[in-house]
Amino acid sequence: MDKYICIHGHFYQPPRENPWLEDIELQDSASPYHDWDERINAECYEPNTASRILDGEGWIKKIVNNYSKISFNLGPTLLSWMETNAPEVYRAIIAADEESRRRFSGHGSALAQAYNHMIMPLANTRDKITQVVWGIKDFELRFGRRPEGMWLPETAVDMETLTILAEHGIRFTILAPWQARRVRPLGDEHWQEVHGGIDTTMPYQVRLPETDRTINVFFYHGEVARAVAFERLLNNGERFARRLLSIFDEGRNAPQLVNIATDGETYGHHHRHGDMALAYALDFIESNKLARLTNYGEFLEKHPPTHEVEINNNTSWSCAHGVERWRTNCGCNTGMHPGWSQAWRAPLRDALNWLRNTLAPKFEEKGRQFLKDPWAARNDYITVILDRSPENVDRFFAKHALRPLDQKDKVTVLKLLELQRHAMLMFTSCGWFFDEISGIETVQVIKYAGRVIQLAEELFGFSPEGQFLERLAQAKSNIPEHRDGAHIYEKFVKPAMVDLLKVGGHYALCSLYETYDQHSRIYCYDVYREDCHNRRAGTARLEVGKARITSQITQEEMLIDYGAFTLGNHNVSGGVRVYRNEEGYEQMVRELTAAFDRADFNEVIRLIDQHFEGTTYTLRQLFRDKQRVVLDIILESTLAEVAEDYRRIYDVHAPLMRFLKDLNIPQPRALQAAAEFVLNTSLRQAFARDELDLDHIKALLNEAEMSGVSLDGEVLGYVLERNLKEMAEKLLAHPDDRTFIEHLNGVIGLVRSLPFEVNLWQVQNAYYRLVQSVYPAYREKGRRGNEEANTWLDLFNSLGDKLKVRR
Repeated sequence: MDKYICIHGHFYQPPRENPWLEDIELQDSASPYHDWDERINAECYEPNTASRILDGEGWIKKIVNNYSKISFNLGPTLLSWMETNAPEVYRAIIAADEESRRRFSGHGSALAQAYNHMIMPLANTRDKITQVVWGIKDFELRFGRRPEGMWLPETAVDMETLTILAEHGIRFTILAPWQARRVRPLGDEHWQEVHGGIDTTMPYQVRLPETDRTINVFFYHGEVARAVAFERLLNNGERFARRLLSIFDEGRNAPQLVNIATDGETYGHHHRHGDMALAYALDFIESNKLARLTNYGEFLEKHPPTHEVEINNNTSWSCAHGVERWRTNCGCNTGMHPGWSQAWRAPLRDALNWLRNTLAPKFEEKGRQFLKDPWAARNDYITVILDRSPENVDRFFAKHALRPLDQKDKVTVLKLLELQRHAMLMFTSCGWFFDEISGIETVQVIKYAGRVIQLAEELFGFSPEGQFLERLAQAKSNIPEHRDGAHIYEKFVKPAMVDLLKVGGHYALCSLYETYDQHSRIYCYDVYREDCHNRRAGTARLEVGKARITSQITQEEMLIDYGAFTLGNHNVSGGVRVYRNEEGYEQMVRELTAAFDRADFNEVIRLIDQHFEGTTYTLRQLFRDKQRVVLDIILESTLAEVAEDYRRIYDVHAPLMRFLKDLNIPQPRALQAAAEFVLNTSLRQAFARDELDLDHIKALLNEAEMSGVSLDGEVLGYVLERNLKEMAEKLLAHPDDRTFIEHLNGVIGLVRSLPFEVNLWQVQNAYYRLVQSVYPAYREKGRRGNEEANTWLDLFNSLGDKLKVRR
C-alpha cells in the first residue's frame, strides 16, 4: 500500500489598509508591533520559513522551511503586504514553492486563491470571473508559473464557481468532507449518499453542467483538522504525526492520501510554536519512512480520480448552514458575545449589493466612452495593480483604450477601475464573519464602500450615499453607542476619507516638524514642492509654500498652496487650498510672513483662517502614523522633564526601596512607579544602542532585581530582538570576525540570563547557515593544526552552545 500525507495551510489576513492610503496605519492593539499583519508575520509566517526541529535535549538539530513540505496558499492581499514589509519572508515562500517542485515531481505546493477572499457563491458571475482571473494573474507574477489548484475562501462553493475555475485552467480545489453530497465510481450509474462521511483519502472528479469540462476535488479529513485547529494536537509533534498516520486503512491496498486543511495561522499564531510541531511531525514521518509527503498536484498526477462526486451547493467549511454566515443571522458566530445578534448581516449585504448593482451600468456606460470592453479591462486591471509604473499603465491603455487618451481621460478610466476594485473589496468575507457590525473587519468593508461612493460622486455627478445609508441604517449594532451601520459610517468611515487637499493638509502640518525634499512620498501620493518659505522664532514656526500632489493610483493631480503655524505645543493651525494664481499666492505669503516676523501670532492664526477658509487642519487630521511621530516630538521635552523628576525621586530613594524589599515590606506605589519608569526606560535605551554595553545592562538588571522592579518583558524583548536581527546580519556578512563573535557570545550569554523571554530566532538562523557553509572549512583547517582556525572554532562552538544549535 502506498501511503501519502499532505498538509494544507490556508494563510490569510483580513485586509487592514486604509483604502485611501493603500497602507496599514498604526494599530495600537498589536503593540509592540506596528500592526497585526506585522505581529502575525513574526508569530507565524516568518517562523514557518525556518522552523526548528529539536532533539531530545531541546537543542536545534535542523532548521527547515515548512512551506516546502506542505501544500499552502497565501492570500494575494497578504502577499502584497509581505512583499513590501517582510521581503525576506516573501522570498523564502517563493523559494519554498521552487523547492517543492523539485521535491514533488515538478508540482509546486503553492495554490492560488480567489483574489480578495470573497464568498464566491454569494457573488455575481462577473465578480466570480474577475476574482479567479485576478487570483491567477497575481499568482503567476509572484510564483512564475500557472497555478494547478485554487483555494476558495472559506471553501465556499457552488457549481458556477467550479465551472469558472475549470474554464480558467484550474485542475483542483479543496473542500470540507460535509460539502460532498454523493459519490459513485466513474462510469457507474448508481450514486451513494455520503452525508459527510466521504472517503477523504482519494481525489474525486466533478462533472460540470452544460459543459464537457470536469474539475477535481480533494476533501480534507475533518476530524483531524479540527483537532489541529481547536484541540491542542499541536502541543506534541510526534502525537500530531501519529494521529495523521492513524487515518490510514491498513486493510486497503489502494494508494491512500491522508490530507488535512486548516488556517495556516494555526501553526504559530493561534498555537504558539505550532510551526515546530508541524516541522517535527513532517520530519518524524519522513525520516522514519512511515509515509511519503506529497502535495495535491503530484498525487493527482500519480493517482487520478476513480470516483465522481456531486457537491452540496452553497456550502463552506465554517458555517453549518451553508453560506448563511455571510448574509443572515444563522446562529454561527465566535461564541464570545452570548446574546448578541447578527441580524445586521443581511442589511449590510443588501446595502452593498445595491451599491454594486446601481453603479455597474454607470461604470459600463461611461467606460465605453474610453475602453473597447470595460469588463475585459477590469479583468486585466490586475496587471496595473501589480505594477503601477507609468510605463506599465501606458501599456494597459494601449491594449484597452478605444483611442489615445489624454491625461484627463486616463484619470477618469483609472477612477472607474478603482471604483470596481473597491466594489469587490467591500465583499471581503471577514466583514460578516464576526459578531458585531462595529468590529474592525466590518468597518473595513464599509470603508471600501465609502471609497466606492466617493469615486462615484467624482465620476457620475451624483451621490449614492443617501440611499446607501438608508439601507445601512437597517443594520443595527449590538452596542448602543454605535446605533447602526449608518451611524458607524458617519463615525468611522467619513473621517477616514482622503482627497488631494487632505494630503496637502498633512504635508503642510508635517513640514513644521520635518524637512521634506523637493520630491517626497506620502503613502500612495507624490508631493513635488514648487516653493517654500519658513520662519522660526524660539519654539514658534511658520511654513508657507506651494506643492503639486499626485495620486499614484489614479494619476490625478492638484497644485495647492498652504500655510502652517505652531507655537511649539499641540495647538497647530494649518490650511490648504487649490492654487488659483500667483498674485493670490504671493499675497498670502507676504501677509503670513510679515505677521510672523513682527511676532503677531494671533494675526498669523487669523490670516490662516482667512486665506484657507473651510480647509483648515489641526493635528487631529494627520494620518495616524505621522500623528504619533509629531506628538512624540511635541511631548519630548515634557517627557524629558517627567523622566528627570522620576530619576531624581528614584536616585534619592533607591536605598530605602532596597531596605523595604529586604524587610519584605510592600513598596509605596509612588516609589515603585518611579523605579519602574526609570529602570525600564534605561534598559530600553540600552538595548536599542548599536553597540550593547553589557556591563551597563547587567548593572541595570541587578538594580531592578535588588529594587524588586517589574520589567516590561514584552517591550524590552521586542527592542532587543530588533538589535539581535542586525547582529545576525552582521554575523552572516562577517563570519570571520572573531572579535564580533566573541562580543556576540557575551550578548547571547546575557540574553540567556534575562528574567523575560527573548527570541533568538534570527541569530540561530544565521548561525545554522554558517554551520552549513563556513564551519566545515574551519573544522578542516583546525584538524590540520591551524591555530587561527582553532581559535575561531572555540568561539564559534561556544556561541553554538549558548544558542543550543548542534554542529
